Amino acid sequence: ISLGSAFISTAALALPTDRDQPIRVQADSAELDDKQGVAVYRGSVVITQGTLKITGNQVTITQNKQGDIEVVTSVGEPAYYEQQPSADKALVKAYGKTIQYFAPTERIVLIDQAKVIQEGNTFTGEKIVYDTQRQIVNAGRASKSSVSTPQPRIDMVIQPKKKTEQKAP
Repeated sequence: ISLGSAFISTAALALPTDRDQPIRVQADSAELDDKQGVAVYRGSVVITQGTLKITGNQVTITQNKQGDIEVVTSVGEPAYYEQQPSADKALVKAYGKTIQYFAPTERIVLIDQAKVIQEGNTFTGEKIVYDTQRQIVNAGRASKSSVSTPQPRIDMVIQPKKKTEQKAP
Protein backbone atom coordinates (compact mmCIF):
# COMPACT_ATOMS: atom_id res chain seq x y z
CA ILE A 1 0.00 0.00 0.00
CA SER A 2 2.82 2.43 0.76
CA LEU A 3 4.24 1.91 -2.73
CA GLY A 4 0.94 2.94 -4.25
CA SER A 5 0.68 6.03 -2.09
CA ALA A 6 4.34 6.93 -2.67
CA PHE A 7 3.61 7.27 -6.36
CA ILE A 8 1.61 10.37 -5.47
CA SER A 9 4.87 12.12 -4.54
CA THR A 10 5.99 12.16 -8.17
CA ALA A 11 4.61 15.66 -8.61
CA ALA A 12 7.11 16.50 -11.33
CA LEU A 13 5.30 14.09 -13.64
CA ALA A 14 2.18 16.22 -13.99
CA LEU A 15 0.71 19.69 -14.08
CA PRO A 16 0.60 21.44 -10.70
CA THR A 17 -3.16 20.82 -10.63
CA ASP A 18 -2.55 17.11 -11.34
CA ARG A 19 -0.56 16.73 -8.11
CA ASP A 20 -3.76 16.77 -6.10
CA GLN A 21 -5.49 14.24 -8.33
CA PRO A 22 -5.81 10.61 -7.27
CA ILE A 23 -3.56 8.04 -8.87
CA ARG A 24 -5.29 5.15 -10.55
CA VAL A 25 -3.49 1.91 -11.33
CA GLN A 26 -5.24 -0.69 -13.47
CA ALA A 27 -3.58 -4.05 -14.11
CA ASP A 28 -4.34 -7.75 -14.30
CA SER A 29 -2.10 -8.43 -11.29
CA ALA A 30 0.07 -6.64 -8.73
CA GLU A 31 2.97 -7.74 -6.57
CA LEU A 32 3.92 -5.31 -3.78
CA ASP A 33 7.05 -5.73 -1.67
CA ASP A 34 7.20 -2.89 0.87
CA LYS A 35 10.38 -4.24 2.47
CA GLN A 36 12.28 -4.08 -0.84
CA GLY A 37 10.44 -0.96 -2.03
CA VAL A 38 9.25 -2.56 -5.26
CA ALA A 39 5.82 -2.82 -6.87
CA VAL A 40 5.30 -4.80 -10.08
CA TYR A 41 2.07 -4.46 -12.05
CA ARG A 42 1.39 -6.85 -14.93
CA GLY A 43 -1.10 -7.17 -17.75
CA SER A 44 -2.23 -4.13 -19.77
CA VAL A 45 -1.12 -1.74 -17.04
CA VAL A 46 -2.53 1.78 -17.09
CA ILE A 47 -1.40 4.36 -14.53
CA THR A 48 -3.05 7.79 -14.56
CA GLN A 49 -2.88 10.94 -12.47
CA GLY A 50 -4.59 13.96 -14.01
CA THR A 51 -2.99 14.44 -17.45
CA LEU A 52 -0.23 11.89 -16.76
CA LYS A 53 -0.60 8.46 -18.30
CA ILE A 54 1.83 5.52 -18.38
CA THR A 55 0.95 2.20 -19.99
CA GLY A 56 2.77 -1.06 -20.59
CA ASN A 57 2.59 -4.82 -20.35
CA GLN A 58 4.53 -4.57 -17.07
CA VAL A 59 5.27 -1.53 -14.91
CA THR A 60 7.76 -1.68 -12.03
CA ILE A 61 7.97 1.09 -9.44
CA THR A 62 10.95 1.27 -7.09
CA GLN A 63 11.27 3.61 -4.16
CA ASN A 64 14.04 4.52 -1.70
CA LYS A 65 14.00 3.90 2.05
CA GLN A 66 12.28 7.27 2.62
CA GLY A 67 9.39 6.15 0.42
CA ASP A 68 10.19 8.45 -2.50
CA ILE A 69 9.86 7.10 -6.03
CA GLU A 70 13.24 6.44 -7.64
CA VAL A 71 12.38 4.76 -10.96
CA VAL A 72 9.22 3.83 -12.84
CA THR A 73 9.97 1.28 -15.58
CA SER A 74 7.33 0.40 -18.16
CA VAL A 75 7.87 -2.41 -20.67
CA GLY A 76 5.49 -2.94 -23.58
CA GLU A 77 4.92 -3.32 -27.30
CA PRO A 78 5.33 -0.38 -27.06
CA ALA A 79 5.16 1.14 -23.60
CA TYR A 80 3.59 4.61 -23.61
CA TYR A 81 3.93 7.84 -21.63
CA GLU A 82 2.03 11.10 -21.97
CA GLN A 83 2.05 14.30 -19.98
CA GLN A 84 0.83 17.84 -20.38
CA PRO A 85 3.88 19.90 -19.32
CA SER A 86 1.88 23.07 -18.68
CA ALA A 87 -1.64 24.39 -19.18
CA ASP A 88 -0.70 26.18 -22.41
CA LYS A 89 1.16 23.23 -23.98
CA ALA A 90 -0.09 20.16 -25.81
CA LEU A 91 0.44 16.64 -24.48
CA VAL A 92 3.92 15.23 -24.90
CA LYS A 93 3.67 11.63 -26.08
CA ALA A 94 6.49 9.10 -25.82
CA TYR A 95 6.83 5.47 -26.91
CA GLY A 96 9.46 2.76 -26.55
CA LYS A 97 9.74 -0.91 -25.79
CA THR A 98 11.19 0.20 -22.44
CA ILE A 99 10.44 3.52 -20.75
CA GLN A 100 12.27 4.46 -17.57
CA TYR A 101 11.26 7.53 -15.58
CA PHE A 102 13.92 8.68 -13.12
CA ALA A 103 11.98 10.77 -10.61
CA PRO A 104 14.90 12.48 -8.83
CA THR A 105 16.21 13.94 -12.10
CA GLU A 106 12.82 14.20 -13.86
CA ARG A 107 14.17 12.38 -16.91
CA ILE A 108 12.63 9.74 -19.13
CA VAL A 109 14.79 7.25 -21.01
CA LEU A 110 13.11 5.53 -23.97
CA ILE A 111 14.90 2.46 -25.31
CA ASP A 112 14.24 0.48 -28.49
CA GLN A 113 11.88 1.95 -31.09
CA ALA A 114 11.93 5.18 -29.12
CA LYS A 115 9.72 8.07 -30.21
CA VAL A 116 8.76 11.44 -28.70
CA ILE A 117 6.09 13.72 -30.13
CA GLN A 118 6.25 17.25 -28.75
CA GLU A 119 4.23 20.16 -30.21
CA GLY A 120 4.07 18.48 -33.62
CA ASN A 121 7.79 17.69 -33.68
CA THR A 122 8.75 14.02 -33.84
CA PHE A 123 11.99 12.45 -32.65
CA THR A 124 12.74 8.75 -33.27
CA GLY A 125 15.78 6.61 -32.60
CA GLU A 126 17.13 3.66 -30.67
CA LYS A 127 17.40 5.67 -27.45
CA ILE A 128 15.92 9.00 -26.41
CA VAL A 129 16.50 10.84 -23.16
CA TYR A 130 13.76 13.38 -22.42
CA ASP A 131 14.17 15.97 -19.66
CA THR A 132 10.56 16.61 -18.63
CA GLN A 133 11.33 19.71 -16.59
CA ARG A 134 13.32 21.56 -19.25
CA GLN A 135 11.54 19.83 -22.18
CA ILE A 136 14.82 18.85 -23.85
CA VAL A 137 15.16 15.79 -26.08
CA ASN A 138 18.46 13.96 -26.76
CA ALA A 139 18.32 11.14 -29.30
CA GLY A 140 20.99 8.65 -30.34
CA ARG A 141 22.19 5.06 -30.41
CA ALA A 142 21.55 2.50 -27.70
CA SER A 143 23.78 -0.42 -26.85
CA LYS A 144 23.28 -3.08 -29.51
CA SER A 145 22.14 -5.67 -26.97
CA SER A 146 19.19 -3.53 -25.84
CA VAL A 147 17.44 -2.96 -29.17
CA SER A 148 15.33 -5.27 -31.30
CA THR A 149 15.26 -2.96 -34.34
CA PRO A 150 18.60 -1.23 -34.94
CA GLN A 151 18.35 2.30 -36.31
CA PRO A 152 21.77 3.61 -37.29
CA ARG A 153 20.50 7.19 -37.46
CA ILE A 154 17.98 9.30 -35.61
CA ASP A 155 15.04 10.79 -37.48
CA MET A 156 13.50 14.14 -36.59
CA VAL A 157 10.61 16.02 -38.12
CA ILE A 158 10.49 19.62 -36.94
CA GLN A 159 7.45 21.70 -37.77
CA PRO A 160 7.94 25.31 -38.89
CA LYS A 161 6.96 27.90 -36.30
CA LYS A 162 3.65 29.58 -37.02
CA LYS A 163 4.07 33.24 -37.73
CA THR A 164 1.63 35.60 -36.13
CA GLU A 165 -0.54 37.42 -38.61
CA GLN A 166 0.20 41.10 -38.86
CA LYS A 167 -2.72 43.47 -39.04
CA ALA A 168 -2.94 45.93 -41.92
CA PRO A 169 -2.51 49.62 -40.90
